[in-house]
Amino acid sequence: MSKAKLEYIWLDGYYPTQNMRSKTKIEENFSGKLEDCPIWSFDGSSTRQAIGHSSDCLLKPVAIYPDPGRENGYLVMTEVLNPDGTPHVSNGRATIDDDDNEFWFGFEQEYFIMDRHTQLPLGFPVGGYPAPQGLYYCSVGGRNTHGRELVERHADYCIAAGLNFEGINQEVACGQWEFQLFAKGAKRAGDEIWVARYLLDRLTEDYGYYIEYHPKPLGKEMDWNGSGMHANFSNHTLRTCGSKEVYAKICEAFRPVVEEHIAVYGEYNDLRLTGQHETASIHDFSYGVSDRGASIRIPIITVEKGYKGWLEDRRPASNADPYKVAARIIKTVKSVDV
Repeated sequence: MSKAKLEYIWLDGYYPTQNMRSKTKIEENFSGKLEDCPIWSFDGSSTRQAIGHSSDCLLKPVAIYPDPGRENGYLVMTEVLNPDGTPHVSNGRATIDDDDNEFWFGFEQEYFIMDRHTQLPLGFPVGGYPAPQGLYYCSVGGRNTHGRELVERHADYCIAAGLNFEGINQEVACGQWEFQLFAKGAKRAGDEIWVARYLLDRLTEDYGYYIEYHPKPLGKEMDWNGSGMHANFSNHTLRTCGSKEVYAKICEAFRPVVEEHIAVYGEYNDLRLTGQHETASIHDFSYGVSDRGASIRIPIITVEKGYKGWLEDRRPASNADPYKVAARIIKTVKSVDV
C-alpha cells in the first residue's frame, strides 16, 4: 500500500500582501489526479481568514504538480473557500473572468536573494555597498554573480514539476534574479507563479537565505533597480487583429483606470515606480513601442508581426498577486469594444 504526500498550498488573509501557507496531507493509493484531491480545511483564525469561535476555512484543490523535492509527493495549489463553499474574500483567483482561457499570460518574476544572517542581498558587504549596478545583469563569474546554485536548483525543480518555465537571468541589481513563466489561461498562469514561488522559498531553507519580494528592499533613495513582476498578456484580439489602431484603443483603456490597477499591483510600489530605473512614474500613464520606461510596452516583435502579439504591463511589483493582476487586466481589456 503506497502513501503519497500532498502539499496543500494556499494564500493567507494578510493584507495587502498575502503570504503562502502549506500543510501536508497523506493519502493512500493516490492516483496523482486533481479530481482525487479531497477538499481539506484549516484554522483560518491563525491566518487572518476567520475568527476563533468559527475558524474553519476550506481548501479547494485547483491544480496539481509532482513535487520534485519529495518522494511520492505532490504540490496541490488550492483556493480558500468559506464553510458554505463560496469564495473567501481573500481568494483573488475566484475574481478572474477567464473561464474559456482566452487570455494568455507570461509573468516575469524578479526577486532578491537575501542572506538571513546579514539581512542583506547576496553580494552586499556588511556596513557597505558592492560596486554600482551595471555588471550584474546577465553576468557570469564569482565577482558579480551571487546565488546561482539556488537559482539553478529552482529552475530544475520547476521543470520537474511540469511548470511552463521559460527562463532565468540575473537582474540589474546585485543579488537580484528573475524567472519567467507562461500559460494559456489566466488562472493557470497564476497557479504556476505561486507554485514556483513556493518552490523557491522552500529551497532557501537549505541555504540560510530568504527571498525578498519587496519591490524596493533597499529603499527609494538607493540608486538600484527595484523588482517587478512584468505582466505580458494577450487575448484573441491582440493575437490576431493586425491593427495599430486597435492596440492603441486597448492601451488607452488603461488610462482612466490607473488607480484601480495600482491598487492591486503590489504594496510599496510607489517606491519603485518613480520614473527612473526602467519604470514609469506611478502618477502617470504611458505606452510605447519597445519603451521600458512606459507603463505599457508594445513589444517590437508584436509590431514586426503586423500588430499580432501581446502587450506588457510593466507596473506590477514583484510582491503582487498574479491572480489579482490578471483579473484587473482582463477587466480592462474586456471593456474595450473592438
